[in-house]
Amino acid sequence: MQVRGLLLLLALMLLAATTEAGKNKKEKVKKDGSECEDWRWGPCIPNSKDCGLGYREGTCKDESKKLKCKIPCNWKKRFGADCKYKFESWGACSTQTGVKTRSGILKKALYNAQCEEVVYVTKPCSSKIKSKSKGQSPQ
Repeated sequence: MQVRGLLLLLALMLLAATTEAGKNKKEKVKKDGSECEDWRWGPCIPNSKDCGLGYREGTCKDESKKLKCKIPCNWKKRFGADCKYKFESWGACSTQTGVKTRSGILKKALYNAQCEEVVYVTKPCSSKIKSKSKGQSPQ
């Protein structure tokens, strides 16, 4: 019976210690971080050229911050690096224009970016005819 009491007391002490440690971590974050909650972030500005590592500036009341960011070099410049879209499959090739089209629906707008809900992209049709049987001889 004394063993159960001892184990119960030990468990309570351990629970109290972990709760206190959690409180200390939260307090440290408050001291180091900003109390402002309404940050407005600008676009990611690359350090050189039009893609790669860069920074974005944010303001909140009288405070300002800079965050590191990265613009992928294969991004769709027209949509902005902070607008993420879910694209459908490519449509059929138009014989009149020689391009195919697909649409994308907004999935996520990072840093409160102003993004279009639906976007359309086109690309030239492929002039190659893809063969379905690779490495097999006709029988």
